[in-house]
Amino acid sequence: MVLKAYGYAWITLILFLLSVSGHWLFGWMSYADEQQLHNAPPLVATTWFEMLRDTFENWQSEFLQLLWQVGGLALFLYAGSPQSKEGDDRKEAKLDAILRRIDPVNGESTIQELDRKYLRR
Repeated sequence: MVLKAYGYAWITLILFLLSVSGHWLFGWMSYADEQQLHNAPPLVATTWFEMLRDTFENWQSEFLQLLWQVGGLALFLYAGSPQSKEGDDRKEAKLDAILRRIDPVNGESTIQELDRKYLRR
């Protein structure tokens, strides 16, 4: 259920991990080739800070910006901001009024049944 419910997030996480792993792998290979040209042994400690710097530069300039644009918009627009609920609340109130007018006897019970079946936000 968790895999299906959060499929997009899992795919994004996998792509992120693959891209970071590839970035580090190819960065290490480039560093090792450069060290070999200078007849020096490649040392993890030497390249560690450079790779972290490059990773955080990419993370900050691209991933965080995109994450905020997509995640922030979804959070504030669709997950309960007053602006996103405004239209839905108005539509629900109109539909409730229509149901009450069309069927004065059973309209209220239909509305309550729908509210139980589909929880209002």
